[in-house]
Amino acid sequence: MTAIDLDTTKFEAEKLFQRKRLIGFGIPVVIAFYLVYIFFAFDLPGLVGRANMDNAVTLASDTWSHKVHVTRDNRTGEVTYAIEGERKGRYPEGQRPDWVTGGDVLTIDLGGDHIVRYLPDNRAEIEIPGFPVIKIQAEGRSLTTNLPSDLPDWISASKRRIGITTPEGRITLTGARTEVFNYFPGWELFWFTLDSPYHGHGLVTLLFGERLDPARSNISGAISDWWNNPMWRHKDVAWAIGETILMAFLGTMGAAIIALPLAFLAAKRFSPVMLLRAATRRLFDFVRGVDALIWTVVLARAFGPGPLTGALAILITDTGTFGKIFSEALENVDQKQIEGVSSTGAKPLQRYRFGVIPQVVPVLLAQILYFLESNTRSATIIGAITGGGIGLMLTQAIQTQKDWEEVAYYIILIIVMVMFMDWFSGWLRGKLIGRKD
Repeated sequence: MTAIDLDTTKFEAEKLFQRKRLIGFGIPVVIAFYLVYIFFAFDLPGLVGRANMDNAVTLASDTWSHKVHVTRDNRTGEVTYAIEGERKGRYPEGQRPDWVTGGDVLTIDLGGDHIVRYLPDNRAEIEIPGFPVIKIQAEGRSLTTNLPSDLPDWISASKRRIGITTPEGRITLTGARTEVFNYFPGWELFWFTLDSPYHGHGLVTLLFGERLDPARSNISGAISDWWNNPMWRHKDVAWAIGETILMAFLGTMGAAIIALPLAFLAAKRFSPVMLLRAATRRLFDFVRGVDALIWTVVLARAFGPGPLTGALAILITDTGTFGKIFSEALENVDQKQIEGVSSTGAKPLQRYRFGVIPQVVPVLLAQILYFLESNTRSATIIGAITGGGIGLMLTQAIQTQKDWEEVAYYIILIIVMVMFMDWFSGWLRGKLIGRKD
């Protein structure tokens, strides 16, 4: 090798190393600039400043606990006791929590020396350790109080509303009513409501104890009361989960049935007419290029809300995806197997049936089952738009801004449903396609 060749090789090597160094330095710089852009574009400092950790703590506690409302109507003087403040969770006439005592002067013991008293004439007193006794009078729409001008963070006050948040509970007062929220762990009334004869009884009593309802056996009565629980609506939840799975199943299987024959038209090996092949592929691009949520909104305008609308949205989107996947699988089939079937004198349709389909079935089934699992999760969001399935119930629970324990319940059910579909699709895939040892 001459000196000129050595110099050229050395020069090219130096250029290559220099390019590698620039790339190694440039990529981290680009990433750093991008992160700085995100920091300002998304206003992360403002987002942190607007964050309210007290609301976050309240929301988190509501997911695993329940609260009992003690409410006085300042116009009528009536006092009601209800779990989560719902009429379906109201204590029966003559019953109240054991931490509420008194008659004309109602004393509410929140624990930790936090005491609230409902006094006559729409007055209230609140005792909180380390703070002077708070006295409040409701007069029409206005409130008068002895609160100082410099209030701590856990008290918000105006002429028409006062809110007090303590570790033991919350108190809100307006001209119309006075309300105390006392928190307790657990999902109360999950099994039976207060008006059920089985409320407060354990499993041992239900199995071996005396009959609690003369008209029904303990087991059948308990199952009926749980299934028809008006507070947690277990029957409606089970129906909603069934709608969600059915939505995903109809959409996925319908898309697979439609996409398979169209995939033959899009595969170059089986569709020699270029114009037909290109038109079919563009059709696949069109239907899968629009997200299923967009199709859901469009179809809801056309057909109205309902689970069928969600199934059609999944069907349209997955038809395009399946068509592309199936056509690519068809283009990669082994020609020798097709020739072997042809040598027996098989007709074109028979060649497809026995020479092509057996080769692509494992790929097709694997993709269909994967999309069935994925669409089960997607059907939750689609159901929130179309008005069907567990997604609708989840959205309704979120919109109330108070039933966060139900939100947690629905989320847990959705996770269990997706895990079940994952296991089921894996089991079915093993049965239909087989497993490799």
